[in-house]
Amino acid sequence: MKYLHEVLPNYKVMIGVMGSASGYLMRNEDTIKKARKLGAQIAKHEAVLVNGACPGLPNEAAIGAKEAGGTTLGVSPGFSIASHIKKYKSPVKPYDHILFTGMGLMMRDIINIRSSNAVVILPGGTGTLNEFTVAYDEGKPIGVLTGADGCAEYIKEILEFCHRDITDRMIFDDDPEALIDRLIEVAEKIRMSCGLDDYLLGDNGVVTQIEEVAEKGATNGQRPTEGHQEENQNH
Repeated sequence: MKYLHEVLPNYKVMIGVMGSASGYLMRNEDTIKKARKLGAQIAKHEAVLVNGACPGLPNEAAIGAKEAGGTTLGVSPGFSIASHIKKYKSPVKPYDHILFTGMGLMMRDIINIRSSNAVVILPGGTGTLNEFTVAYDEGKPIGVLTGADGCAEYIKEILEFCHRDITDRMIFDDDPEALIDRLIEVAEKIRMSCGLDDYLLGDNGVVTQIEEVAEKGATNGQRPTEGHQEENQNH
């Protein structure tokens, strides 16, 4: 068993959309329009749009997907529809399916990301940055919408500061439609491998290599991140 389609022949690509839930970014009409275009492009590819089922830019993307005839899945922090609506003040209308995790906002993000074959990072704040780092460390293909402010504008600098590479699974584009086209191409290129455990923890896994470098560094007095960049380029 190597690829999802070998197990689930009717499986559709799941694209997770992360971004700002509130604040000044939600007052930018151009950014909202880009989010809706992005959602519509996901629908055009007959992929499923996955998000956190909360207000904000990901919800705008879901609206765009539904208007284009697409399918949407919301991963709710609430444990019921009542909790979803009353406690989290979250929308229902643009979703075909809602998964009620009962895990709250932060833990819900893990389910959101792991349910997605690829992840889009829209403009956002620390919550969006957290979603990016989880997706990055788990080897997900990632598309970053640039040119619209928020943490998405600083992903490259953040990776550099953390001594991490921009991998061949990452796409940067200021055009939401082109971003989705390119991201889905990457997701299909790796054919949605079932081998996430091998990618992270196998003999040549990213996490395994980081730990090995850290152990050598502790022995030799070397910084833990030195030498990792060349190894990580192979993934």
